[in-house]
Amino acid sequence: MNTREEKLQAFGRLLDVMDELREKCPWDKKQTMHSLRHLTIEETYELCDAILENNMEEVKNELGDILLHMVFYAKLGSEKKAFDIADVLTSICEKLIYRHPHIYGNTEVQNEADVKRNWEQLKLKEKGEKSSVLQGVPSSLPALVKAIRIQGKVRGIGFDFPNRDAAWVKVKEELAEFESELAVNDKEKMQAEFGDLLFSLVNYARHIDINPEDCLERTNKKFKARFQEMEKHIHADNKTLSDMNLAQMDVYWEKVKKQIQG
Repeated sequence: MNTREEKLQAFGRLLDVMDELREKCPWDKKQTMHSLRHLTIEETYELCDAILENNMEEVKNELGDILLHMVFYAKLGSEKKAFDIADVLTSICEKLIYRHPHIYGNTEVQNEADVKRNWEQLKLKEKGEKSSVLQGVPSSLPALVKAIRIQGKVRGIGFDFPNRDAAWVKVKEELAEFESELAVNDKEKMQAEFGDLLFSLVNYARHIDINPEDCLERTNKKFKARFQEMEKHIHADNKTLSDMNLAQMDVYWEKVKKQIQG
């Protein structure tokens, strides 16, 4: 692996390249924070894909893309005389030191849960006691990820079910309420109760230490792989999906399920 000096040189080289691109490249000269925003989101999702696929080469490449974006934003900030990359790095270092008093202070912790609880309490203190605990949850997050973040935030200040059994009772309660609304067939109330059911399932997943976003993505990929394999078998038999009924497709689906486990 690279030495500390080599790492610093590599980062300095990226800063130099960014300065040169901003000065000479027509595309880079034109960019603003707003124009970069959607590209940064895309790069983040590409990194997430690489991580889920456990592709270390792609993780490395995508981290480079994201790091470029961070340096780009810092460059734009410096041009507006608002902040530069040194300000960004100093800020995050100070935040990490402040929020890890068990490392840089005298606070004692017993486990990961204590660390998370301290983090949220210090964050709230940092922003002022009248600030909302949920203030730091971005509005633009996808709903499932947002539910995870919301529940993690309130757990940090002790607003949580005492154990997984209590969380599962809540899931069953929400399922019963959803089934009641299904019987009435009131779509507005059905949507509300289905949302509550999803929220309670996310909460239970957290209590058993699994990430529902990862679980759902795994199922998405499994379904996609099975369905596309089913299409191949159907086409190999000179058939088309549009000419088949569900029972006929199900025969192929069951074959594929045996091939693609998970």
